[in-house]
Amino acid sequence: MEWKNFFSQQNKTFSLIAGPCSIESEEQLDKVASHIKQEGVTFLRGGVYKLRTNPSAFQGLGADAYELVKKIKAKTGLSFVAEVTDPRQMEDLDSFVDMIQVGSRNMYNYSLLKDLGKVAKPVLLKRGFSATIDEWVNAAEYIRAGGNPYVILCERGIRSFDNKTRNVLDLAAVSYLKQNTDFMVFVDPSHATGRRDLVIPMAKAAVVSGADGIMVEVHPEPAKALSDGPQALTFDDYTLLVSEIKSLLKLSQRELIQCL
Repeated sequence: MEWKNFFSQQNKTFSLIAGPCSIESEEQLDKVASHIKQEGVTFLRGGVYKLRTNPSAFQGLGADAYELVKKIKAKTGLSFVAEVTDPRQMEDLDSFVDMIQVGSRNMYNYSLLKDLGKVAKPVLLKRGFSATIDEWVNAAEYIRAGGNPYVILCERGIRSFDNKTRNVLDLAAVSYLKQNTDFMVFVDPSHATGRRDLVIPMAKAAVVSGADGIMVEVHPEPAKALSDGPQALTFDDYTLLVSEIKSLLKLSQRELIQCL
């Protein structure tokens, strides 16, 4: 893929990353990938390794997901986004991951960020849930300083005392970053809200705030999901999301990038 061209199109196009929080089986990933491709999507996402607060919670399929993902990619033609949680995973993930995600907990993992500066793939850097904008931008600069210019900032909500939503989505940060930096900025309304009923409204707000893309979680049966079911969109939800996002994009004369 020609990433230079992709990054040069910011402010003219919009990206949609979608998929399950955790890859649970080939059948699950196949169903999700087929549906989101049919409705419209830019990248397929899926958790291979999961960092969980509770050590007894599902940690992802790990190496068992490698061939499964390769098979679904070959079938759908979709590019794949996955989180790297440890530098030792990078060699194995390189064969099938097209965009590397750094999760909120690893935003301050400077050793990992330095290693990602040496790779020839874009990095989606999620904001730490207690990070200031300056700390977040400086973390991204660690990657750039290593020689990798392809860094995307992803706002995923910051921690608050309120418990009505999982986090607080800071869309002011999105607009600030678009006005004051040259980074592409994505938004993750799934983790920001933790609530399925709020994902679409916040995704629409992200478009209006000037975000270059969004990342959402989708599952065939959210009630049976092994992780983050309450924030996962159903297939019908996803269809509605794409329709409403496309309508908003027309107002700013942008278009959704399809199936990279």
